[in-house]
Amino acid sequence: MVVVCLCPQERRKEFEANLEKAGLELETEDKTVNKKTYFLKIHAPWDVLATYADVLKIKVPFKGSDIPHAKDVPLEWLSHPFRLPEHIMHPQPDYFTYPFDKTKTDFFLITNKDTFFPPSTRNRIVSIYSLKLELTFYMTTGPKNAYKCESERYSLYKHWARFLSFYKEQPLNLIRKYYGEKIGIYFAWLGFYTEMLFFAAVMGLICFTYGVLSYDDNISSKEICDPNKGGSIVMCPLCDKKCPFWRLNSTCLSSWQSHLFDNEGTVFFAIFMGIWVTLFLEFWKRRQARLEYEWDLVDFEEEQQQLQIRPEFEIRCTNRRLNKITQVLEPYLPITSKCARFCLSSATVVFWISLIVACIIGVIAYRLAVYAAFASIIKDPMRKIQFVGRIITPQLATSVTASCINFVIIMILNFFYERVAIWITDMEIPKTHLEYENRLTMKMFMFQFVNYYSSCFYVAFFKGKFVGYPGDYSYMFGHLTKLRNEECDPGGCLIELTTQLVIVMAGKQVWGNIQEALLPLIRNWWSSRKGRHNPENHYSRWEQDYVLQNFSQLGLFYEYLEMVIQFGFITLFVASFPLAPLLALFNNILEIRVDAWKFTTQFRRPVASKARNIGAWQEILNAVAILSVVTNAFIMAFTSDMIPRMVYLYTYGNSSMEGYINNSLSIYIHSYIFSLHYNALQSFYNAALLLVICRYRDYRYPPDHQKRYTHTMQFWHILAAKLAFIIIMEHVVFVVKFFVAWMIPDIPSDVKARVKRERYLIQEYMHNYEVEKLKLQLTLKPIYIEEN
Repeated sequence: MVVVCLCPQERRKEFEANLEKAGLELETEDKTVNKKTYFLKIHAPWDVLATYADVLKIKVPFKGSDIPHAKDVPLEWLSHPFRLPEHIMHPQPDYFTYPFDKTKTDFFLITNKDTFFPPSTRNRIVSIYSLKLELTFYMTTGPKNAYKCESERYSLYKHWARFLSFYKEQPLNLIRKYYGEKIGIYFAWLGFYTEMLFFAAVMGLICFTYGVLSYDDNISSKEICDPNKGGSIVMCPLCDKKCPFWRLNSTCLSSWQSHLFDNEGTVFFAIFMGIWVTLFLEFWKRRQARLEYEWDLVDFEEEQQQLQIRPEFEIRCTNRRLNKITQVLEPYLPITSKCARFCLSSATVVFWISLIVACIIGVIAYRLAVYAAFASIIKDPMRKIQFVGRIITPQLATSVTASCINFVIIMILNFFYERVAIWITDMEIPKTHLEYENRLTMKMFMFQFVNYYSSCFYVAFFKGKFVGYPGDYSYMFGHLTKLRNEECDPGGCLIELTTQLVIVMAGKQVWGNIQEALLPLIRNWWSSRKGRHNPENHYSRWEQDYVLQNFSQLGLFYEYLEMVIQFGFITLFVASFPLAPLLALFNNILEIRVDAWKFTTQFRRPVASKARNIGAWQEILNAVAILSVVTNAFIMAFTSDMIPRMVYLYTYGNSSMEGYINNSLSIYIHSYIFSLHYNALQSFYNAALLLVICRYRDYRYPPDHQKRYTHTMQFWHILAAKLAFIIIMEHVVFVVKFFVAWMIPDIPSDVKARVKRERYLIQEYMHNYEVEKLKLQLTLKPIYIEEN
């Protein structure tokens, strides 16, 4: 049943006449919400449903399936706690189907015309009628006490939308039956993605546990924390003029934290994730192929639905030309107008991406300025904050505050760009719905990609790489700015990338769930507060649903976008934070139930539509998966300290890591920087500490060498090892990826067999049906002659 809200009265009569003329049955309600809005129940009789089912070639059952289901697997009883009742998981028996033909109704298994077409099909048929008549309508369940009777909506609310059911499987067939295939395929993908995250989360937890258990075997951290080793090493100032010298053992805690994520297990986890993402995409193709068959989408052509001309295109394009295929005049957009709109759209996208880059540069400038301030305060031996200095390094303090500021900027830019992206896509006037969604998808993803990931790319691949050395430091925008480029902690930059990733990823997930849960609730409360003066139980189901939020055409677009951005976090930078899949797993378990709760309680029932797959998002996921192999290889090579440690262990350290810290620090004589750091030296004089040399993180010759301050041969050995590691890791992972993709067929063998079996039966049954029909005609023909 569909409920239509109508106003004013003269338009109401016109619409009612058009509806009745179209063959629909009307039932007017006397109740009003605000004495301006009237409710009209629309019932689609069998003739209307049959006519449009024939036009849309909707597949309906003609024979019960005779293919046996998969046999029970060993220990299947272990999965019983996670299962739902059979009538919820499989609300309909398994049938062989064939496109509906109104002239052959006796060919199909029609036992009850009132329930023959599922709710989603009736929903879609009536929506087509209403679009032709330009009606404003929404779908509801029908019965007044919809939550008290065992309707589809109540079953979904009871078994799917409650958070306490988080460990249960999703009733995908019931979702598809009530909401349609497009929403069903989204929840199928989200559920499958969450299931696959479980394996990545377990491996990430194992990798993190290895870092914890190997805590005491970390010789490098022990040397840093040793008062006789790290405590005797004086490091060069972290900024000009105001920063003092400082001792290496002040970064003791930071070095232990780095070891939790930067260890030998991280390499294997990065390789595992490169293979995992391939398995995820390949197994999803198989799952998607199975759903295509089970949901009668094998021969579904999306062009029938998605390639329909958008009403906005017909209204705004006044020019007409003859379609050579249909021989019908249709609207079109002149090439000059199309080019002008495309140029304006492209310029707008470039401007907003440039704005993101400008904001990132601003955040980097903030990092450099605040880094100097933190370094001058935390590392100053005259200040009474030595305990804090052991816990919070200048690098950590800068990274945390900059990440928080960056997250706020990301949210602000997202808020404005979402509206700009929709505006410029509307301005382009795409011809079809599919074209509109694809253009908006590309614009939004490009912007979100730069917005969310640019800060992580900076920390991973630029920070600490262009520092220079004491006496010849590199500065942002030149020496006049006095903004000296950031240095990495002696333990490496990986812990800062971890910090950046955790704050942005976790912050986005928390904020997103708050928005998804609270905003619809507040809006619906406000809508009901304005129009209600009696208790809730005084109003019918359709009156209660009328004040709910409308699920927009782009509703699923934002749901996909959120998950794809998360997918990028757990694949592109996962080498820096093995616990990222675990955070994503917890978020997605909550996400599924929050989305289910919104659909069943906070949104009007959306118009059902079909979709064979997840659309353009599949190609985006493939691109992110390939890029993730490259980024993780570069993170392990250039951001992590694994390669320098391995080179030292097998080339310079005689199979021992003792002395690695001293080997990784170069020497600088303080007399060369006395004029720059007079105040810093003066503070050490007051403390009766006379410094002769200071150390800095790099591989350069000492000042008494003829090649002083140029890179040593060890630097070039390490660089060669890094490049070799990138090439080897990329090739190994890509070979395994392509081999796995080749080994796993996109369509399961049993699905292929079912499709072939169904096509064979269709030919056989249609042949038999036509033969029986012809026999019947031949037996009736002589009788007709004798009577005449």
